[in-house]
Amino acid sequence: MTRNFIDQILKARMLTKLFFLSLILVSATSCKELENDETPVQSTIQFVYTSDAHFGIKRATFQGGTNVDASVVNAKMVEKINTLSTLVLPVDNGVNAGKVIGGIDYFINTGDMANREETGIQSSTASWTQFTSTYINGLTLKTSTNQNTPILLLPGNHDVTNAIGFYKTMAPLTDNGSMVGIYNYMFPTATKTVATYNYSTDKIHYSKDVYGVHMVFVNMWPDETERTWIESNLKTVSSTTPVILFTHDQPTVESKHFTNPNGVHDINATDKFENLIPEVFKDGTKITDPSTLEQKSFVAFLKLHPNIKAYFHGNDNENKFYDYKGPDNDITLKTFQVDSPMKGNFSATDETKLSFQLISIDTKTKTLTARECLWNSTPTNPSSAIVWGANVTISLQ
Repeated sequence: MTRNFIDQILKARMLTKLFFLSLILVSATSCKELENDETPVQSTIQFVYTSDAHFGIKRATFQGGTNVDASVVNAKMVEKINTLSTLVLPVDNGVNAGKVIGGIDYFINTGDMANREETGIQSSTASWTQFTSTYINGLTLKTSTNQNTPILLLPGNHDVTNAIGFYKTMAPLTDNGSMVGIYNYMFPTATKTVATYNYSTDKIHYSKDVYGVHMVFVNMWPDETERTWIESNLKTVSSTTPVILFTHDQPTVESKHFTNPNGVHDINATDKFENLIPEVFKDGTKITDPSTLEQKSFVAFLKLHPNIKAYFHGNDNENKFYDYKGPDNDITLKTFQVDSPMKGNFSATDETKLSFQLISIDTKTKTLTARECLWNSTPTNPSSAIVWGANVTISLQ
């Protein structure tokens, strides 16, 4: 065998090895690309935001009727919410402008499922039953993966008052039906009964990480006790992760919702504090005293956590997008206030202003657009489509 022939054989073997090695490398690269393609990051988060359903009371007028029960009004709103996915967003320069809405990642309600059970108002348990039928069983929204849209709930001042009592007569004197219902729905592995639920210890607060955005759900208002929990919760996320707070009360929290600073700190008809928020009121002894010190403490907390970018609340019962500046005008917190189907500041007397909100978040640019959805703009035509109202777009960075 000549030397030249041997060299040719060795060269052929080397080329063969290089060929197969290149196939392995190409295959590995292709597998990696396929892996990335199969686990895409969702580009948009979308959720519906409502509050203050107030089952147990009636609207003076609604779609041609008078003295219309909350169960009827809320059911009509849910019908409109269920149509969202096929609608096209307005061309408003907001997130996904001009596109079909598609999947809804969450439905959020921040409280007052039940109205306070004063004279003539049904029990909290009866109201929770109606809320369950109308919302939990009635919503047909789907996510982008065709799963049932998760429902996220928080209590409101009426739900809590029904559970702990009020300075005016209620019938029954207490009924924690809606509190137990909300608690068990949100924490199904740690359920309570009407006998074992304790508002002092069984707080309804939790968080959700959604494609790079951290959503924190706060019991009533971020007072000193809730801030301790939030502080611990925020340690689980990066300081650069955008945080959104959801709660019932507005940042300019009502003084009467704090714990009575007088005497034995009880609920009584003289002081009229409602003891809904554990923190004892520090600004004075009357519910007419402003909640300045409490808000200042909240603002100090916000300054320690600049990644808290937005605040969603009910209670004040109108659609409003605004900047909370704090008592000293030294902070800017983007704030989103939502209407009530039953007690709207404006929609209670002008039903064409009834609305809920659709929130769209671009997960790549960290941009949020909130859009007002006017769901009863033509009361004489209940089947008319949702009309787009006010909107605002903010940065979460």
